[in-house]
Amino acid sequence: MQAMIFAAGKGTRLKPLTDVIPKALVPVGDKPLIQHVMDSLCRSGVEHVVINVHHHAGQVRNFLELAQGHYPFTLSVSDETGALLETGGGIKKAIPLFRASGEPVLIHNVDILSNVNLAQFYSESIGNAATLLVSCRQTQRYLLFDDTMHLVGWTNIATGEVRSPYPDIASMTGKKEAVAERFAGSMFAFSGIHTFSPLLFPLMEQWPDRFPIMDFYLKHCAEVRIKGLVKRDLRLLDVGKQDTLATAEEFIQNINNDYAEDNNT
Repeated sequence: MQAMIFAAGKGTRLKPLTDVIPKALVPVGDKPLIQHVMDSLCRSGVEHVVINVHHHAGQVRNFLELAQGHYPFTLSVSDETGALLETGGGIKKAIPLFRASGEPVLIHNVDILSNVNLAQFYSESIGNAATLLVSCRQTQRYLLFDDTMHLVGWTNIATGEVRSPYPDIASMTGKKEAVAERFAGSMFAFSGIHTFSPLLFPLMEQWPDRFPIMDFYLKHCAEVRIKGLVKRDLRLLDVGKQDTLATAEEFIQNINNDYAEDNNT
């Protein structure tokens, strides 16, 4: 099992903290954010982890050098100090650092804390070109799925914008009520956790160095098997902004307590 942590972001929503430290090292309780994610990956049996760096990259590298001996998995750093490549470009640049085993890559945002059983999610994603962990969480931006949970599009319910490689769905832009009716029960919020099969690497060759991974998924979902996996009991906290940072310590403590209880029963 291999994974990648997106840790290159500038963390602008966490300013002024991120003026002096990278988002990955923002403390939550007695640990930086990235360590909470690494702990989750460790519990899930991950054997190799790639981490991309950009903002205050030297600080992240120093932390990883110190942390390496405390984890059973190997660590590789994908250096984006020259230019921030966004999520899709970050995966593309990191391709040489992944194991050549053909196994999927578990992708995890550094600022996401959750109660997801990552090992179970990874196991359930086998056989898909990509699997997106989704939930019924309220948001303005939703992924659209068919009745087999195959990704078919995206919508912003505030603006009415719809994006899809399927013409009949793409033509629904501006028709909010029609979108809501057609996709009732199959509109879900993305969690920032997904798996990515190496079978998709060749498709990335036609893409530029910098691009969002969701643009990639929406372009190719009519060609390859990109599925959504719904976690109904998802508890997730996006620690990318100040108002959630204040509650993050209590959140992670509750998640850790639940994990300990589950492993003692």
